[in-house]
Amino acid sequence: MRAALAARLASACAAAAAADYKSVEDNAAVPYDAPSRAVKPRYGVSKHYPLEVIVNREAWVKVCDDAGALAWVERKSLDAGRMVLVTASLAEARQRADDTAPAAFGATQNVVLELVEIAPGGWLRVRHADGATGYVRAAQVWGH
Repeated sequence: MRAALAARLASACAAAAAADYKSVEDNAAVPYDAPSRAVKPRYGVSKHYPLEVIVNREAWVKVCDDAGALAWVERKSLDAGRMVLVTASLAEARQRADDTAPAAFGATQNVVLELVEIAPGGWLRVRHADGATGYVRAAQVWGH
């Protein structure tokens, strides 16, 4: 029964219509199974990693990661800045929101990019950590 509930919650993560995403602000956020430091931490999440907000509860936030795993993190470890995680093996950013536009840069799987704006037609304008900007297909990243 608990596994079924977890599966339903994880699918709700992916299907949320108006998803709220935050990024890890600190050098790392520590996800827990419950909203308390008294429980054993699960793993570390690096700076800028995007997380979907599922529930807000005082100093704690229940979040979902790109794999659908649910956990609790301290609210103070999250930032409103929007970042996206490359999920495709290679996301080729274009100079314009057009498949035929020249390439601006490429980003491999698990690279985090800053979300600058959501563009029409399934495109996102993003900025790489080195400052390069371009447009990637929304289907190639997670966290938007």
